[in-house]
Amino acid sequence: MSLWAPNLFSGIRVRRFAEDWTSATVELHVNAITRNFVKTAFGGSMSAMTDPYFFMLVMHQLGRDYVVWDTRGEIEFLTPGRGVLTAHFEVSPAQVAELRERAKGGAKVLEWFETEITDRDGQVVARVRREVYVREKRRVTDASSAAATDGMSASAVRR
Repeated sequence: MSLWAPNLFSGIRVRRFAEDWTSATVELHVNAITRNFVKTAFGGSMSAMTDPYFFMLVMHQLGRDYVVWDTRGEIEFLTPGRGVLTAHFEVSPAQVAELRERAKGGAKVLEWFETEITDRDGQVVARVRREVYVREKRRVTDASSAAATDGMSASAVRR
């Protein structure tokens, strides 16, 4: 992920993904490309460093039977960011089990997740909230439905 173009050219480095997809740690290196006019972290860079991670943790824990999207974000800037900034993301198996239960049968679920961006001294630079959309995918129950989903007629499936 650190080599993914939006991260690479934004000074964002993924430091860790837990093997079980319950957490991730990301850094933003504030430099000439990622700072603003007053030489502190550009707010867009701080937002970008938090963009995909909650949805990715949820998506990988839920598996392929679910649609998962990052739908909205909020950021509260508390103090100027300088140097290396860090954000840590956690989504517990219990949270994912609750999302799975709420999304049963195709129900739309919107859930907010929160993290803080800190500097090297541990001072909170910003508080971030990201909203994640979850829905269980509709299941195809018979050959006719499968054919309709694929754009084929039921008679073509029977042949």
